Amino acid sequence: MSSTELPFVPPANVLPKVGGVRVAEGERLRSVELPGVTLTVRSRPPAREGLPPALYVHGLGGSSQNWSALMPLLDDIVESEALDLPGFGDSPPPDDGNYSVTGHARAVIRYLDATGRGPVHLFGNSLGGAITTRVAAVRPDLVRTLTLVSPALPEIRVQRSAVPTGLLAVPGVALLFTRLTRTWTAEQRVRGVMALCYGDPGRVTPEGFRNAVQEMERRLRLPYFWDAMARSARGIVNAYTLGGQQGLWRQAERVLAPTLLVYGGRDQLVGFRMAQKAARAFRDSRLVTLPDAGHVAMMEYPETVALAFRELLDDAGELGTRRARRAEARADRAVEEERTDESMGG
Repeated sequence: MSSTELPFVPPANVLPKVGGVRVAEGERLRSVELPGVTLTVRSRPPAREGLPPALYVHGLGGSSQNWSALMPLLDDIVESEALDLPGFGDSPPPDDGNYSVTGHARAVIRYLDATGRGPVHLFGNSLGGAITTRVAAVRPDLVRTLTLVSPALPEIRVQRSAVPTGLLAVPGVALLFTRLTRTWTAEQRVRGVMALCYGDPGRVTPEGFRNAVQEMERRLRLPYFWDAMARSARGIVNAYTLGGQQGLWRQAERVLAPTLLVYGGRDQLVGFRMAQKAARAFRDSRLVTLPDAGHVAMMEYPETVALAFRELLDDAGELGTRRARRAEARADRAVEEERTDESMGG
């Protein structure tokens, strides 16, 4: 093995057994086998039958647990499922080792096609935002609405704080990093991640921190952890360089679904200045900016994100309430005008 290679990753069917992932109260986990990939799906039962489906896609280094704070806040309007992307969370690596944005998008599409859940309300954060943008552009039939939290879309001037993450894409850097940080504890790693991803790490509860440390300990025992990280980071960098119809900004312009954009003012990974460009690129969009949020607003301010999503559905006519209020307001105005006319005529 050369110095630029990552350790050999055995096939999924011979991977060592590692402790299970955390399942919050009310959540369920199941494994779905698809051609070339096996996905772990986290779900919550809806408040009632017949609600439209929603699918959540996490970012680089994340998992379906990143959506656990948001999903219960939407139980009354959608039926929620969150994926562990191939090589992340509890999903094994893809059979072909393809961690590109297109490869991840293909896994999402395969899942939706296989389960027949589309069209869904599709959510994406960071890398998941790039993935779901591509899904919405190439398969509009699968997407009702699109909600993007700090989507990883190409930036000309990348923030300095995002450079170390991007460097994971360089061959050999991930292996060098594992050697340099061999003595770091899981607690140290989690604190570093939270300092990078949260606008205010102090918002994390002691229980949330303990759960994150346990998950980090579990992931570090996976032989493919750094390989998945490095190859997915490389996938983002490669996607940033694509032009023409495959370019992510060009694909954003092709998205037909009503789109909610959420950007954090303290985001150290996706530039806050990109918010206005995204609002212009997505043809039917509404923009929510959270000055104190970092890169994972759905974890820091889940109530605010949930409210913004409800307003998106309201505007799109999915809930019907705003349309009803407008009709009622028109009726009230008509009655008032009629009374005024009668008064003037009398």
